[in-house]
Amino acid sequence: MSRSPARPVEAHDGYQSFPNLEHRNFLQRTLEVPLFVWALRLPKGGRVLEVGCGRGVALPVVRRLLAPSFLAGLDVELPFLQEARAAETDGSASSLVQADLRRMPFPDSSFDLVIDFGTCYHVDNGERALLEITRVMARGAVLATEAKLAQVLAHPIRTRGRRLNLPPTLRRKAHRGMWMSFEKVV
Repeated sequence: MSRSPARPVEAHDGYQSFPNLEHRNFLQRTLEVPLFVWALRLPKGGRVLEVGCGRGVALPVVRRLLAPSFLAGLDVELPFLQEARAAETDGSASSLVQADLRRMPFPDSSFDLVIDFGTCYHVDNGERALLEITRVMARGAVLATEAKLAQVLAHPIRTRGRRLNLPPTLRRKAHRGMWMSFEKVV
């Protein structure tokens, strides 16, 4: 898989960066990601992509819990990806890709699981992002994402008026309060 974007990325094209808060990172590593994986019964061993991976906080936890055959993190912010690369200390590096979620440089059907911790709620044209996510998902692949409730509780101002309109190629698989999963059916 490529490590460079398909074309130059506008770092703030409809997106506002999140601050690096160590207490939030700690909670994500120790509580949120393990509960997310457990509650949604995410599949192990496949090709996994985390969109909007930022500084890579979730990637080592996903690697440990799901033992993917391939793990990629995508983010529009190059400095965040550089921090993610520097933080990888266990010797098993993820493929980190700088690109806009709405224009990913991956071939069709590249992933068995796509994880989104709310990024689609925070980009302009979230529908375009979801279409692009489904493009890179193999048939039967799973999209695991935060539900609207999680976004409203965590980011009430940023999330106001935003909702995700899912493409018809996705069928709801599970809804566990704060998180949801969808399966690609076509």
